[in-house]
Amino acid sequence: MQSQSTLYGIKQSKGDYEGRGFDSTTFHLDADIATNGSGEAIGISTRPFKFGKSDEFDKWKHLGKSLPCQVLCTFDVVAASDNQTKLTLVDIKPMDRAVDRTAKPATTA
Repeated sequence: MQSQSTLYGIKQSKGDYEGRGFDSTTFHLDADIATNGSGEAIGISTRPFKFGKSDEFDKWKHLGKSLPCQVLCTFDVVAASDNQTKLTLVDIKPMDRAVDRTAKPATTA
């Protein structure tokens, strides 16, 4: 499933904890705050999705000052317990920025 989303942050993680190695990049994407049995909710929150190893972060580092930005995500949707679904991020790409149509074209002399 493909979906357009807003990327708010990216975190690189690599190291060793209690003899177990870890190596990942986490993308923080927008998610609607769900209303549930304990109360109502409005607004947007972020949800972490792991994608790739820590070197994936280097491919996105140049966008640091541009965040948040629009991205095109591809998710794998699988059935989980209790009639829930699980989303797994399988691809993410930055979307092209909209062209500023108010800018005047450059003139040549």
